[in-house]
Amino acid sequence: QLCGKVTVELDGRRVEQDLPGRQGRLLFVYLVANRLRPVNRDEVVVALWPDGRDGGLSPLLSKLRRLVELEGRGELRVVLPDDVWIDLEAANEGLHRAESAAARADWTAVWAPARVAQHVARRGFLAGEEAAWINELRRRLDGIHVRSLELVAEASVRIGGAELDTAERAARELVEREPFRESGQRALMRVLAARGNRAEALQIYEQLRALLRDELGTSPSQATQELHRALLT
Repeated sequence: QLCGKVTVELDGRRVEQDLPGRQGRLLFVYLVANRLRPVNRDEVVVALWPDGRDGGLSPLLSKLRRLVELEGRGELRVVLPDDVWIDLEAANEGLHRAESAAARADWTAVWAPARVAQHVARRGFLAGEEAAWINELRRRLDGIHVRSLELVAEASVRIGGAELDTAERAARELVEREPFRESGQRALMRVLAARGNRAEALQIYEQLRALLRDELGTSPSQATQELHRALLT
């Protein structure tokens, strides 16, 4: 688990406490996040010490080699078991599967992988640390989180029944995170309408219309206006 609190389990034993300090944790996360390609030492040095001055990579690598298998000297690659589970990869795969299922309008197949992506991405990444590669991964996770919320909300509305609660939570979280995106408001309007609360759904539209007018000087999108007209009729 690289998102949220970093945790590592090897052969059924938790070993993250054996990582060699803060820099060792960053080194491990960087190598795992880039495990599908070899990374050269200079790249790793910049990832750990942004000023480019080697603060002690060789000792860190020596300690890390006692914990996991590392290939190479000038170019490095962490070797993990074939059945390894890494949350960053699970989030990417989940979003891809959910998008594919959404393209087929198979909403039941959308739900589970989108939820995996949502739960992983919402945990954040290396809180308190700052580096270009960390910020880039955070941006990617933010994108995964927002898109997974859209997919979860849409799938849950389509499935209906007890999943309307899930749809409402995802829609409200999306509205809070991205108030100008409109997809969250549309999902929330659909949830409320499905529950028979059409007046409240129309109120959400009016709140969005006022927000866009006051903050951006614009109007809701065509898709949102069409949903509004459908609710009126």
